[in-house]
Amino acid sequence: MAAPGGHSVSGRDFCVGAETSFRRKVRGKLPAIRGTRPSVRNGQLLLSTGVPSLDHIVGGGIAVGTLLLIEEDTYNTYSKLLSKYFLAEGVVNGHELYIASASEDATNILQGLPAPLLDETPKQDDHKPGLKEDTPDTMKIAWRYQNMAKVESLPISSSRFGHYYDLSKTMSKEMLQTVKSSGFYLPDMFLDQEKNVLCPSCEMTCDYHQLLESIQRVIHEGGYDGSNPQNRQKNILRIGIQSLGSVLWGDDICSREHPRNLHSLTKFLYALRGLLRSSLSVCVITVPTHLIQNKAIVMRVRRLSDTVVGLESFIGSERETNPLYKDYHGLLHVHKIPRLNSLISDASDTKDLAFKLKRKLFAIERLHLPPDLSDTVSRLSKPDLAGSAKLLSSECRSAAPGVKHLDF
Repeated sequence: MAAPGGHSVSGRDFCVGAETSFRRKVRGKLPAIRGTRPSVRNGQLLLSTGVPSLDHIVGGGIAVGTLLLIEEDTYNTYSKLLSKYFLAEGVVNGHELYIASASEDATNILQGLPAPLLDETPKQDDHKPGLKEDTPDTMKIAWRYQNMAKVESLPISSSRFGHYYDLSKTMSKEMLQTVKSSGFYLPDMFLDQEKNVLCPSCEMTCDYHQLLESIQRVIHEGGYDGSNPQNRQKNILRIGIQSLGSVLWGDDICSREHPRNLHSLTKFLYALRGLLRSSLSVCVITVPTHLIQNKAIVMRVRRLSDTVVGLESFIGSERETNPLYKDYHGLLHVHKIPRLNSLISDASDTKDLAFKLKRKLFAIERLHLPPDLSDTVSRLSKPDLAGSAKLLSSECRSAAPGVKHLDF
């Protein structure tokens, strides 16, 4: 083959040139961190919330560097449970924990985390003395696997994405000793000023300002923002904040319709979101939105969060005694799913979601209601049913006597 310049080009050289001109573009690989996996939808690094059914609803898990908002139920029963699942998943995967609360110490919260289920490890059948090893009924394995341990040393596999937990038991002290954790307990913090006084530099309450500085210090000292790299395997920082925006945090958005600290919570979320975006950390907060009278604040809080789910409990409501909801304890509302590396956000498969709390498990399922058989519907439909029955019987009589099967 002759080249344009007069030089001869062999077929082999031409094929090599063609192969090099169509090279596949290789993107930067995501860091291999225990307890995480890449998303097949947007390429983000995901981690589990601790509830596998909730992971499926929010798009496979929580993306690293994002904020998950849980709108509390009326008595803060199930929302506090979801935050414990989030922290327990971090203990199992060896992630660092940061716990902030205004009503409970971080040590007490860690001691109340649910224990992982041991049933996830496959059980080995006991060796039966009646069977010989050389009989054809026994399964033979490769010689190099014969000396390996048949039972895992850990109760569960840490490489699995998402685990199940036993609510009737608490996590063992041995597992809690392996986790690195830090906390922010508001009553232990020394404040020279009143709770609801704004800091002049940031225009937010002093409690929010101290909490933000504490989170920023942990992210920087732990090297999660990349400013302080360490010679160790990369890890994830899980941040859990309970009942943010309540009166215990020095905020008055839940106590009056026109609070003085109108933009205090939104400014805190705006600054916190900026810290998360540039670090290997994930934050889950719970907010009592049902107590906020000003709904404009609720909408602002939702816009400043990446993922928003709300819990509606049946405790104290009419649905608690309604037989239609006897198998469930509340409803789950998906208000927002994150929009990451895409023009539009993923839509949930269904909007009718309900949750129920079993003895050992918290499950989220699709709400399947039986047909409405109330007295009102039956009384209204009785005349119509009677008329249609007469019409049907007259048509059946006029049919041929030899036809036994009618095709409607």
